[in-house]
Amino acid sequence: MSEIRIADLFAGIGGIRMGMVQALGDAAHVVYSSEWNKYSVQTYEANWHDENPVAGDITKVDEHDVPDIDLLLAGFPCQPFSIAGVSKKQSMGRPTGFEDKTQGTLFFDVARIIKAKQPKAFLLENVKNLLSHDRGRTFKTIYSVLTEDLGYHVTYKLIDAAGFVPQHRERTYIVGFREENGFTFDDVKPIAHGNVGSILLPASQVPDKYVLSDKLWTYLQNYKKKHEAAGNGFGYGMVDAATDHTRTLSARYGKDGSEILVSRGEGKNPRRLTPRECARLMGYPDSFSIPVSDTQAYRQFGNSVAVPVIRAIGEAMKPYLSD
Repeated sequence: MSEIRIADLFAGIGGIRMGMVQALGDAAHVVYSSEWNKYSVQTYEANWHDENPVAGDITKVDEHDVPDIDLLLAGFPCQPFSIAGVSKKQSMGRPTGFEDKTQGTLFFDVARIIKAKQPKAFLLENVKNLLSHDRGRTFKTIYSVLTEDLGYHVTYKLIDAAGFVPQHRERTYIVGFREENGFTFDDVKPIAHGNVGSILLPASQVPDKYVLSDKLWTYLQNYKKKHEAAGNGFGYGMVDAATDHTRTLSARYGKDGSEILVSRGEGKNPRRLTPRECARLMGYPDSFSIPVSDTQAYRQFGNSVAVPVIRAIGEAMKPYLSD
């Protein structure tokens, strides 16, 4: 398979890249990456040793400075589109392009780079709510820009990572190809994987600092009781080695840490996941280096992707990426 030149935008710590590199093997060659958060860049550069430094703020990047690419990857944030610019132009009888529809959002930067570089394909990742955001208008705009304005053949699917890792994590994946082909998400199939026990470290390797204090544990229990009494589902999610799947790991895990608590047995305060366990929960190998503080590590993994899901999508895309 000939070389596939890749741009990794909104790269975070490189989760989408990792899954794609696993799928494409030696053919994958990342020629450009962009990420603005300095701590994410620290983790990215500790794990990916590229000849080119990571570019910073994507909004300040000239799309013509991006090298030629075959594949564009982007986990862009979900933002509403302002319709003010579009309605004004329409009322004046002027045509509106994707610039008018998407200006001021980070999707605009994805679109302008796709337009300038014309990659064979792209893979975009976003939150579950992208499909329903702003009464469906946000996704409708994205879809029309990618298909009508940019001319790509686009398919999308909401996939729960629970078929790939021991974590419920629903995300929207959008795949586009310049040429029509046989790609289908039906080829993205779940894989055999372990339960929560498979990602937990032995108790002897978990420092005491991850165990909840009496004060916090009491607070969380009371908080859960209060919400249960009101019929709400808020509160912590307790897991142990026999649990099939955790709840979704969030970027706020370091702050409240209540969505996933590990039981330490009857009468003992539970503990949080360690950053390494979070990495495993997202499907990162133990060889992945974590050079940042716990607070940053929790945010980074909570913002990342389930790597095996990306790998499966990459494997389904692979036959259509070669010349």
